[in-house]
Amino acid sequence: MPTETIAIPSGIPGTEYSLTVHRFGRREARPHVYIQAALHADEIPGMICAQVLRRELAALDAAGALQGQVTLVPVANPIGLAQQVLGQPVGRFSLSDGSNFNRDFPDLAALLVARVGDRLTKDEALNGRLVREVFAETLWQQARSSAPQHLKATLLQLALEADLVLDLHCDADAALHLYTQPRSLVAFTPLAALLGAKAILLADVSGGDPFDEALSRPWAELAKARPDRPLPAGCHAVTVELRGQADVCQDLAEADARAILGFLRHAEVLDGEKPDLPPLLCRPTRLEASEPIIAPAGGILTYRRQAGETVQAGEVLADIIDPITGALTPVATLSAGMFYARSAETFVTPGKRLGKVAGDSLRRSGRLLSP
Repeated sequence: MPTETIAIPSGIPGTEYSLTVHRFGRREARPHVYIQAALHADEIPGMICAQVLRRELAALDAAGALQGQVTLVPVANPIGLAQQVLGQPVGRFSLSDGSNFNRDFPDLAALLVARVGDRLTKDEALNGRLVREVFAETLWQQARSSAPQHLKATLLQLALEADLVLDLHCDADAALHLYTQPRSLVAFTPLAALLGAKAILLADVSGGDPFDEALSRPWAELAKARPDRPLPAGCHAVTVELRGQADVCQDLAEADARAILGFLRHAEVLDGEKPDLPPLLCRPTRLEASEPIIAPAGGILTYRRQAGETVQAGEVLADIIDPITGALTPVATLSAGMFYARSAETFVTPGKRLGKVAGDSLRRSGRLLSP
């Protein structure tokens, strides 16, 4: 199990961050799967799942059971992991500039189309190698003036060779759910079934430039721009939300890792019997139809419904109680669908996002992801 340590310059003399990268299988083998955990560094379920994966993949690699290769980054954000304010971890946003660690990744789709489009041939394999080569060159030309920018570029560089990318996250309080592009749905349907996903959110463009889209969108845009040239599937990427921040235990980590290993067998990365796929627990829905539930008032927050429950349009999901007057403000959903995520806070201010419902009646636009 080769292990690599990659320095992430902090820009501050005398300090430095580093990424640890584990590699399994032969370096040139296909399919190549890249898995990273805790890009939002205070989201620990993916981190403990990655530890189980590391153990199991090391044993499988030693037994010669890998047909393809797996790259595993168990802690994708050492910058955020080191951040604390008054003893509380702050891993979602960079304290240096306020940026979200999983937003505003370099959008290289247009540059890649411009630099590669006219160079594509009639040879699919050759085109695939050309795209990855130019993708890497273009990426290294992007600005790296801050530690978060350097981290984002390094993570993309590690993942851009992969055929399949799994970015392990969690929400505040949530049922297990996935985000991916429509073109990648077939590739990740076995993963959704094995994990027992309660929602699958699809978007060509989410509006926030997250890690998964930074890898998969350039391939989609290139295929759209040059339909006359054969391209391999390139990269299919998915964000896996492993329930809520408090769902950290060995049993869940073992179960999630087993599901991911089963997916790797279905993807023919691992030898061995492919597990039977259980039926999907949800119907994939468009991210633009996902309804953010917003607090209309400030006060004490109490929920009437749990994350992972199906709700009806107009149903009250929560109440906000004024702690001085006792006035109660009910909070209802416009959409019918899966109440797949909710806030973990118990006191909220007006405008606070309280939860999300995966429906099919809304048509939002712009930045579809939470900040």
